[in-house]
Amino acid sequence: MSSDRVRSPIFTDEMKKDYTILVPDMLPIHFRLLMKIFENYGYHTELLTNDSRNVIDEGLKNTHNDACYPALLVIGQFMDALKSGKYDLNKTALMMSQTGGGCRASNYIHLIRKAVAAQYPQIPVISFNFSGLEKESSLKLTVPIMVKLIYAVLYGDLLMLLYNQCLPYEINKGDTDKMLDKWQRRLGNMFAKNKFFDTKKHYRAILNDFASIERSSEKKPRVGIVGEIYVKYSPLANNHLNDFLVSEGCEPNVPGLLDFVLYCASDTVNDGKLYDRRDSKVLAYNIGYDVLYKYQKQQIKIIKEHGVFFPPHDFEELRGYADKYIHQGVKMGEGWLITAEMAALAETGTDNIICAQPFGCLPNHIVAKGMMRVIKEAYPDANIVAIDYDPGATKVNQENRIKLMLANAKRQRQL
Repeated sequence: MSSDRVRSPIFTDEMKKDYTILVPDMLPIHFRLLMKIFENYGYHTELLTNDSRNVIDEGLKNTHNDACYPALLVIGQFMDALKSGKYDLNKTALMMSQTGGGCRASNYIHLIRKAVAAQYPQIPVISFNFSGLEKESSLKLTVPIMVKLIYAVLYGDLLMLLYNQCLPYEINKGDTDKMLDKWQRRLGNMFAKNKFFDTKKHYRAILNDFASIERSSEKKPRVGIVGEIYVKYSPLANNHLNDFLVSEGCEPNVPGLLDFVLYCASDTVNDGKLYDRRDSKVLAYNIGYDVLYKYQKQQIKIIKEHGVFFPPHDFEELRGYADKYIHQGVKMGEGWLITAEMAALAETGTDNIICAQPFGCLPNHIVAKGMMRVIKEAYPDANIVAIDYDPGATKVNQENRIKLMLANAKRQRQL
């Protein structure tokens, strides 16, 4: 924004005890773990679940029509919540993540402030980032908090993976949700008591518990979901895509959040190589990447040893898939990661792939649609469809396109 940039009140430590911090819904499984961690440090957070048409209408009213669909939804969800009468507007704050990349996701927070300041100038807007942005108004992330957040991503990815592999097959409706709730509460207590470090032990316990869910042996089509990070994960943004696929007799296959974290870290390391830069930031991200990748390999190894569920993709293998089609210097938005995920899914038997594309996400449209043809050429059985999500798109139209894709998949299996 220009010099007339809107500033919101600063969220201070004194506000922690009686302020409610509203968080937009992107990754319900992960965010409940993250929010439990913040609660252990004295923050009172609430994950927003309002998803009526009014959210979209508020987004349209409170931002300009050049903003991408995820920005519109986040702003709309915040404004709808603030107008609901559920909150003390003098004791409420908003929190938004910032990636620090070239995507407009880094600028959402300024759009939020502009929308909020016009009607609720007393409400602080907090930045949640690891990039050193918004130093005055960012959440204070200490080393212990950051370590716990990293582990929350690892555990959240495992829970999401197992949930999607159990829900479509459960014999007794509700068993998978009960198991998920059990482990979210248990992990929350582990974070509070600092008993979360023994990942091998906890991974095996989680795997054994989910494996104990009574499931049918029916073979259902597996459908991969890739695309822009918010629309890929958020039930609000993708019209509860996961639930719809399950209702259609499919098994959703959604890549984990750690892949995106590793993607961001590797991009900084790649920049250092491309531009011959060897500063402390590149060094830190290089070390961080190596540590996180080691954690991912450990999780994959334990899942394989357990033998009941299929593991996530190894990130170095994803990079190898990307290199067949696109340079890793293409890093705006989800950049080369979308290509890598589509290719990896097609290579490993998930032939049906939905690429979720939000209105206004230029990098996503260019890279995803640009790479779909070459991936289909390499994997003739791949059944890839791009689904656009925007304020004017109807849920019925989106679901009909997905049904057509699934019908084509069924026809191919019968040939």
